[in-house]
Amino acid sequence: MDIGTLLPRHARYRPDHTAFIVGNHRLSYRDFNAVVNRLANALLDAGLKKGDKFATVLPNCLELMTAYWAAAKTGLVIVPSSTLLQESGLATLLNDSDTALVIADASFAPTLDRIRGDLPGIAADRYVLTGGAAPDGFRSYDAMVDAASGDEPPDARLVDDDMYNIMYSSGTTGAPKGIVHTHYVRSLYCLVFAQSWRMTPESVVMHAGSIVFNGCMVDLMPWMFVGCTYILHEAFDAGRVIADIEREQVTHMVMVPAQIIAILDHPDFAPEKFRSMEMIQNIGAPLLLEHKSKLNELLPGRFYELYGLTEGFMTVLDKNDAVRKEGSVGVPPPFLEMRILREDGSECDPGEVGEICGRGPMLMPGYYKRPDLTEKAIVDGWLHSGDLGQVDEDGFLFLVDRKKDMIITGGVNVYPKDIEEVVIKHPAVREVAVFGVPDPKWGETPVAAVVLKDGESAAAADLVAWANERVGAKFQRLHDVMVMADFPRNVAGKTLKREMRDSYIEGQS
Repeated sequence: MDIGTLLPRHARYRPDHTAFIVGNHRLSYRDFNAVVNRLANALLDAGLKKGDKFATVLPNCLELMTAYWAAAKTGLVIVPSSTLLQESGLATLLNDSDTALVIADASFAPTLDRIRGDLPGIAADRYVLTGGAAPDGFRSYDAMVDAASGDEPPDARLVDDDMYNIMYSSGTTGAPKGIVHTHYVRSLYCLVFAQSWRMTPESVVMHAGSIVFNGCMVDLMPWMFVGCTYILHEAFDAGRVIADIEREQVTHMVMVPAQIIAILDHPDFAPEKFRSMEMIQNIGAPLLLEHKSKLNELLPGRFYELYGLTEGFMTVLDKNDAVRKEGSVGVPPPFLEMRILREDGSECDPGEVGEICGRGPMLMPGYYKRPDLTEKAIVDGWLHSGDLGQVDEDGFLFLVDRKKDMIITGGVNVYPKDIEEVVIKHPAVREVAVFGVPDPKWGETPVAAVVLKDGESAAAADLVAWANERVGAKFQRLHDVMVMADFPRNVAGKTLKREMRDSYIEGQS
């Protein structure tokens, strides 16, 4: 199960088919294979060998995608890093991953200069910058690859258990958690998601979110497996997405909720522009029912939802179940199993809330250099997600909430998602996030942060009153509403509730 064999296969058997589009680059499989070969050989020429780690600190670009497939061919281990990391977080990640070479955007030269004294594992000539000529103390990416061969690199003799990547959890701090994936695991991403999304060699995939987090792999791996076309946007812009879907006849796209909402609310949105679309897939966090219903009404027969963990368990809501199981996040794909467990480890009945646990061949072999954390996460072969859910009589999963986000008020468990489903129905509200804040009487009490629709206005007190008239129980009533221009998000596009909670508490002190 060597994913490095996929690109050269397509380069040989369908060389002229469009493989990859980003910015001004439009590459056939023949051309993209040659680009990847040059980086693969350049990394080997730099002295790296199978099993060595190299990190990227790059936005969406040709060089980042090239790095993924150069790693696949050489047996080198890629460590994709967020461009949003602070200096201390980046230094910690590079050290923890045993990175031996780093490829970064030229804008990171000052940052790397300041931390290189704390990075003993990276030799002086292994700091590589994209973007043309490099300043003193750095190598130029362009010069490095231009000097390398475009021929296939030597056979790395890869086997199933060889490591392919280390994905660090979003927002890495002083206690990083590197999630390892092998060639075997990534091969299963190819097979399982190509089947789940009904992708073919004629598909056209577009991705407008960051490709440094694991969510991108659910379309990136099956793209290369089936040999279709992949369009990458450097950054998300809803208007550009709509235009490119129509122009390029895009068939498949993966997005986080904020991106789906932005597209549906954009003035250029029109259902007829999406005729080519076969899949609009939500990832990262559940899409609230208000938005799901709108999407299923305007673009029927296209919506998929994925619930998953980078550690290797996931469920998929198929487009043919999207209406009849509208509140669900689906069922495990083939080869995966799921249980909902009580605190004592026994299995919950249908309709009973418990912890979501899963197992299957896509599970990570472990956290990098952290067997202690691995043992806590995977118990008797079952990954414990830390998320709460329930299944219906048909076995479909309904995500209740993140265990860590649950609010305990007056001894009662309150799930933020239940309140969010109410607040989002307010005509002025575009997005909502509910979190708990300390309360001297109840322990915790719910607060909602909201982003209003363009041109709308609403007072916090009015929103509190409106919501509290409609929630299902007294203990779900909001204490306050915080109106924000936008939510803080990580590089994956996920909403950062912790930051909003801290901001709210600080504002009250």
